[in-house]
Amino acid sequence: MGVRILIVEDDERIAAPVADDLRRQRHTVDVAPDGPSGLAYARTGVYDVILLDVMLPEISGIEVCRQLRRERADAMILMLTARDTTEDKVAGLDAGADDYLIKPFDLAELGARLRALGRRQFARRDAVLRSGALSLDPTELRVRCGERPVALTPTEFALLETLMREPLRVFSRTMLFEKVASLDRSAADESIKTHVANLRRKIRAGGCAYDPIETLYGNGYRLAEPP
Repeated sequence: MGVRILIVEDDERIAAPVADDLRRQRHTVDVAPDGPSGLAYARTGVYDVILLDVMLPEISGIEVCRQLRRERADAMILMLTARDTTEDKVAGLDAGADDYLIKPFDLAELGARLRALGRRQFARRDAVLRSGALSLDPTELRVRCGERPVALTPTEFALLETLMREPLRVFSRTMLFEKVASLDRSAADESIKTHVANLRRKIRAGGCAYDPIETLYGNGYRLAEPP
């Protein structure tokens, strides 16, 4: 099964062959050449795994990792470092990385690490998500308010899952569209604003006593804290 991968690496001699090899394995791959663009790509929330170089222009990989974890980004992060020192490894793991790989590395080893991270990511995503009385089961594709089921369209389900996976994060309409369009192309038929309105209505009709989605005007949406 292909995964969505972001490579944040300023050395094209490394990034290009790695990206080509991963695409041949049917993964979806984007490449960012520096820290700021890596953050911008990663904040779309569409990636399963991020390959993150430690030594990046403008913002270091350690700081990029730290910021993403502070924002509750749930992608698995594999740090790439040219220095085989305990300090570098500890710094990366303390910043929130899930694994590290020393450069130069073998593409076969990288592939094995990515498969392991992908399995961990998919296993983690199978867990039931909860917020107050609201629960979402990504395996059975069920949403409940207490014991009452809430019937949602695929787009509405994807929107709610996105918000519940990162409850402190604010998602713009563009970010939400990019997140759900890859799962349900019919999302293009209506605006995110309309889908959110329908999602709110159905959850309230299902017995939820409060609005589970908070609107931050001019910025987007995030999961509301239960009262």
